[in-house]
Amino acid sequence: MLRSMYSGISGMKGFQNKLDVIGNNIANVNTHGFKKGRVTFKDMVSQQVAGASAAGDLVGGTNPKQVGLGSQVGTIDTIHSQGSLQTTGEALDLSISGDGFFVVDSGNEILYTRAGNFTRDGEGNVVVKGEGYYLQSTDGEPINIPPGSKSVSVSPDGVVSYITEDGELEDAGTITIANFANPGGLEKVGGNLYRGTNNSGEPEEGLAPGEGGSGTIVSGALEMSNVDLSDEFTEMIVAQRGFQANSRIITTSDEILQELVNLKR
Repeated sequence: MLRSMYSGISGMKGFQNKLDVIGNNIANVNTHGFKKGRVTFKDMVSQQVAGASAAGDLVGGTNPKQVGLGSQVGTIDTIHSQGSLQTTGEALDLSISGDGFFVVDSGNEILYTRAGNFTRDGEGNVVVKGEGYYLQSTDGEPINIPPGSKSVSVSPDGVVSYITEDGELEDAGTITIANFANPGGLEKVGGNLYRGTNNSGEPEEGLAPGEGGSGTIVSGALEMSNVDLSDEFTEMIVAQRGFQANSRIITTSDEILQELVNLKR
């Protein structure tokens, strides 16, 4: 069989993966805190037809002769660029201006998120809306705003304040921010949440917003997805044409094989 046929198959598989990532990006264009993905490719091993030779007394050296055997997916990256902020006016709708992640406790493990749509549960704990995971403070405890409190506010440095039923101003705690050396190494676990991995690095614990290179808190606004539809549609066209070109390689290879079969009639 022709090597070009298998090269075409590898190219089609790679562009299928690229279209999968593009489709997920477009599907999450309005998902709060979503970070888009990006696919890169690399070539496969090349078959050695002839090796390189060194220069001699009478003739010069020659370069190696190699035939590539196709392409494969090199990386599927997560791009952690800042998304635009959407004003909501809700005090517990929070976003991070800069680097870092909110730290939440799922009950089984510590997870991280850029989506700051928080609310209070029946006991006054600040939790992730729709999930119930506790938002963590710099001391590693959930942030609690007692029931009956009013005028809740969050400062840029993460201090959560409220007015008690007696009219006194109290602090519920300071929101902690996790900053990673390699945020691209975080693992997506769904629900706008990330899990730390061996390659993301360990975050420095107990950081307040603005400390250690972390961003500051913007209250009353949510960070939108960083997906740019114009980029995604352009990449979709590139992937579609690349898929078509690789399918044409397979068609041409098939026609050549047909001619070989028809040599004997």
